[in-house]
Amino acid sequence: MKKLLLITILLVCGLVSINAQTEKSLYSIVKTLHLPGNGGWDYLSIDESTGRLFLSHGTVVQVVDTKTGELVGTIPNTPGVHGIAFAPELNKGFISVGRDTSVTVFNLKTLEFIARVKVTGNNPDAIMFDPYSQKVFTFNGRGSNSTVIDAKTNQVVGTIALDGKPEFPVSDLNGKIYVNIEDKSLISVLNVNTLEVERSWPIAPGEEPSGLAFDNVTNRLFSVCGNKMIMIVDSQTGKIITSLPIGDGCDGVKFDPELKRIYTSNGEGTMTIIQEEDANTFKVLENLPTQGGARTLAVDLKTHHIFLPTAEYLPAPEATKENPRPRRPIKPETFVVLEVVSIK
Repeated sequence: MKKLLLITILLVCGLVSINAQTEKSLYSIVKTLHLPGNGGWDYLSIDESTGRLFLSHGTVVQVVDTKTGELVGTIPNTPGVHGIAFAPELNKGFISVGRDTSVTVFNLKTLEFIARVKVTGNNPDAIMFDPYSQKVFTFNGRGSNSTVIDAKTNQVVGTIALDGKPEFPVSDLNGKIYVNIEDKSLISVLNVNTLEVERSWPIAPGEEPSGLAFDNVTNRLFSVCGNKMIMIVDSQTGKIITSLPIGDGCDGVKFDPELKRIYTSNGEGTMTIIQEEDANTFKVLENLPTQGGARTLAVDLKTHHIFLPTAEYLPAPEATKENPRPRRPIKPETFVVLEVVSIK
């Protein structure tokens, strides 16, 4: 009887252990896409009409077919590339080229070069196409301003002075753009018609915000900060609704409106997954292990697959007077994109 009882207990414990493992994670890394090149990376964007993933990488933009995992194209001559934006109705893409202080315009279907547009501030970093105004906005990190480009003519039509160093923007698709101001811990609201800053909201206790996402149904902004917090802000009033803990080294956040989930890519090697239960209620579901360095991400809103670029690193060199804080160099030929999917 005792033996039977022991076997029963072990079986039950085994089932509990299996169930615990099953319930432990909602997501899984299903593919690791290996890509050539040894440069750094920043933003990535998905053209959902074609299923192509555009990745900033060193001095080029790499284009990957997400269905096959194959590299299907490369856009060259983009030194210090940061971001990629799309205007599908114009069949154009726009790339912010940091070292050249310019924007490269390309044919979205063929990837052929169309034009190079000089911007009005140093180090164009994040970039976006706003469908409402049919304008492209670059956010110039060392210029503390935004260059505004007419997407149809590829001509600069204005410059917006900002309150500090801009990071990632989002549009409400109705005349407003919100952008994180990293060094001031603010979210600024831009008017796309007047090309002016309407107001700026402090997001303390959040510090050094970088990535920004938006739910335009609940009017909630999701701002990820350098002190391992995500600040959730009312886009109408600037009121802070709540804050939640996330992983360290986060530089990207995306919102999936169908699943009502927020994903933050944390450079420490995790992805924080948050459920929006209603406009005022948010819950951290898990911190999925990814890989160190995976600090930015993109979400395919058709398939709900998530993509995170990263690479392996070598030990940092010895500090010198000229370089007191040396960065860890990237290990050659280790650049990859992790593809993550929901398993529940």
